[in-house]
Amino acid sequence: MKRVAIYARVSTTDQTCDNQLRDLRDYCRARGWSDVREFIDTGVSGTKERRPALDKMMAEVNARRVDVVVVAAFDRLGRSVRHLVETLELFRHLGVEFISLRESIDTGSPLGTAVFTIIAAIAQLERSLMWKGSKAASVALAPRGSGWAARDCKSPSANSASSSTRTFPSALPRKRSACRRRRTCAWFASTMPTAARR
Repeated sequence: MKRVAIYARVSTTDQTCDNQLRDLRDYCRARGWSDVREFIDTGVSGTKERRPALDKMMAEVNARRVDVVVVAAFDRLGRSVRHLVETLELFRHLGVEFISLRESIDTGSPLGTAVFTIIAAIAQLERSLMWKGSKAASVALAPRGSGWAARDCKSPSANSASSSTRTFPSALPRKRSACRRRRTCAWFASTMPTAARR
């Protein structure tokens, strides 16, 4: 016997979930499911990821006490694409079937399996894009910071400018030696007789 969770939601307290619940109950009855629990959020926007009834249902899902989740439409579960993808990816990982009546999506069917595969690919793509974005941001911010990242991320012009003005200790003895040689030669020349200098 499958353990079923039906989820219904309306955005304002002036609305009612009666129509959604009627369709969801009829569907479960037609499938012969009797172990059905209802989770209802009233007056809660679908853009919010944390909702009282949704949180309770997800806790049951994570505890592996739910085999099937049924909603009247995708937007009842969530209006955020990211949240929806993450939720469906969790269902896939836990082996929970997902059914949306309006879109005729049933992940227990071959078509539903393909949908789960697409959802998994979208989730992986989003994770990759987020990783690349965070990496690019860290590289962009590194010159403003300190430590190895800031030193490694200096622009080539800054490096060349600093290297051009840098005085190497090894060059100083050579300069001093050349000056001493010139002064010695000048003194030696001044002490020589005029005839010898000719």
